[in-house]
Amino acid sequence: MHWLSPSGPPPRALGPPAGVFRYRVQAEDFAVEEVLGFVPDGTGQHAWLWLEKRGLNTEEVARRLAHLAGVPLVRVGWSGLKDRRAVTRQWFSVDLGGVREPDWGSLEAPALKVLAVTRHGRKLRRGTHRANRFRLVLRECTVPVPEMERRLGRAAACGVPNFFGPQRFGHRGDNLTRARGWLLGRNRPAHRHQRGLYLSAARAWLFNRVLAARVRDGSWDRALPGEILMLAGSRSRFHCGNVGDEIVARVALGDLTPSGPLWGRGGEAPSGEAAEVEARALVPERRLCRALERMGVAADRRPLVLRPQALAWSRPAADTWRLEFTLPRGAYATTLLNELGGMIAGPATC
Repeated sequence: MHWLSPSGPPPRALGPPAGVFRYRVQAEDFAVEEVLGFVPDGTGQHAWLWLEKRGLNTEEVARRLAHLAGVPLVRVGWSGLKDRRAVTRQWFSVDLGGVREPDWGSLEAPALKVLAVTRHGRKLRRGTHRANRFRLVLRECTVPVPEMERRLGRAAACGVPNFFGPQRFGHRGDNLTRARGWLLGRNRPAHRHQRGLYLSAARAWLFNRVLAARVRDGSWDRALPGEILMLAGSRSRFHCGNVGDEIVARVALGDLTPSGPLWGRGGEAPSGEAAEVEARALVPERRLCRALERMGVAADRRPLVLRPQALAWSRPAADTWRLEFTLPRGAYATTLLNELGGMIAGPATC
């Protein structure tokens, strides 16, 4: 199963791929740094650690922290899940209330480095960080240089479709498969954490279907009558019944963006043409939509347009590209890479 559909990759706004490239050939080719957006206050019972990891996922690091501090895993906090096959820097918190602070230096290993330790009055909660800064290397690239530069320039100026990436759906789409099995009447997950993953996968699948429909009809980056528009960089939104010149200009500048559904109960819904596009895209998934409503999940909206910030690129070798950019929390670097060419993960096996 692909991260949009069983039949293939999501539609590309910038056209069919003109070549392919490899990414994640080595861990250093995919570097991610969490941008917290504030500074820990330096006091309190929660130790905050700025860590660099490679070959480890976020939950593995959290378990190491809990074991070292001698506390339950629930007393360890993090903001976002970071990839295993990457070099990533992110914050963790450990509640040390009633516990002596351990020697954090004993965590040091080739796969894990302690970059800074401070204190804060609160636990680090999911979704706290503001953005992620990426440094990627694309190797064995066959996309012609002028075409790659054209696509990068368009992505920097106009953005790309804000698809959920493959991480959201689990290995081979297993999280979505299990979500269907649970929500459509069987195999209830035993653990709350699993239920959260499966609900997220189902909602991401529905959002991607709507966005794919709008990429195909060319409306993903413009406002339709009846749109729920979102203010860039915030959760603020409003219903737009008629699309006037001012709205058109603000959407083109990136100040406003059309949105798609994170399906659930209640919330603001589009009307008119925007509602019709969403309804047509979700006809095959009506049962899944109703199941999410029965679960009581609160409806939300997500921007359709992803605008990479400070996107820069260089060519350290003839067939190699180095990219740097920042994405808001919840966005995926793979959605940008998908617009640049055909993606092949990892090194060649032959």
